[in-house]
Amino acid sequence: MDWEELHLVQHLVRHGSLSAAARAMGTTQPTLSRRLEAFEQKTRKTLFERQPGGLVPTAVCLSILSALEHMEANALAVERRLAVQDDALEGTITVTSLDWIGDYLLAPILTKFAAMHPGVSIHLLNDGRRFNLSRRDADIALRFGSFDQNDIVERKVADVAYGLFATEAYLDRFGHPDVAGEGRNQTIVELVEVPVRVSLSTWLKDLLPEARVLLRTNSIRSQLSAVETGQALATLPHFIAAGRNGLVALDLGVAAPVLPLKLGVHPELRELPRVRKLMDFAVSQFAPLRVSLNPSG
Repeated sequence: MDWEELHLVQHLVRHGSLSAAARAMGTTQPTLSRRLEAFEQKTRKTLFERQPGGLVPTAVCLSILSALEHMEANALAVERRLAVQDDALEGTITVTSLDWIGDYLLAPILTKFAAMHPGVSIHLLNDGRRFNLSRRDADIALRFGSFDQNDIVERKVADVAYGLFATEAYLDRFGHPDVAGEGRNQTIVELVEVPVRVSLSTWLKDLLPEARVLLRTNSIRSQLSAVETGQALATLPHFIAAGRNGLVALDLGVAAPVLPLKLGVHPELRELPRVRKLMDFAVSQFAPLRVSLNPSG
C-alpha cells in the first residue's frame, strides 16, 4: 500500500472536502477525486460519504485514523532527523506569519538574510492559519501568543502594542468616542481573527458595544485603508498606524492590548544550521524595533 494514498485520506479528513484538500496539497479537485475513487476500489472499502457539505469519514475510515497518525509522526520524525544531518548553510526555509507582520517586519529581515547567504532560499507565507510545525507545513512561524503544539520551542522577539485610531475628519464628524456612552453614534471596522490569547475585536466590542460595524475583515491592511477614509474607527498596531499622515491615536483611559510576538520552531529543526542561523538573525533584527512596536513598554 502506497503511503501517498494513506496521506490523501489524512488530508481529506483534516480538510473535510476535496476542494479544500486540493488547495492544501497544491493539486486539483478532479485529481484528488480520481485518486480517492481508485484507492477505494483498490481496498474495496468506502472511506467517505459524499454529502453536499463535503466528505464525511465512514466508520472504516475512522478506524484507521489513529494508525495513520502514528505512521505520519514516524515518517516526519525520520524526515526531521535526516534534515538536521545537513550541516551546510543552504536549502529552503519556509516561514509563516500574519499578513502585516510579514509585509512590514519579516519581509525586510528575510531578504537581508537571504542576501547574506546565497545558498539559502526563503519562502514567506503570510497566512492567518496556524500551520503545523511538527508536520513541517512550515519550518518557522512568527505569531502572537503561545503555540498550540506542546513540542514547539518558542522564542519571544517583541511585544506589539495596539491602539484605537481615527482620522481628524472622523472626529470632526462623529466626535471623540465616549466609553461611558458605549460607542453610540460611532462606527468601527472589526477584525475577524484567527483566535489568539487576547482578541483585538473582543477588546473593541467590549469598549464600544453600541458602535455600528461598517466592515469586517481579516486583514490589518484593509482595516487601515478603511480607517483612512474617515468613516470608522479601528484597533491597529501603533507600529504602522502611528506613522500614517492623518491618523490620530485615541486615549480612552483604558489599557489597549499588547500582544507577545513569538518565533516557533520544532526542537529537532532548530538544530538545522540554516534554521538556527535565521532564528538568531531575526531575534537580533527585532531588538532595535522593540520600542517602536511597543512605545509605552
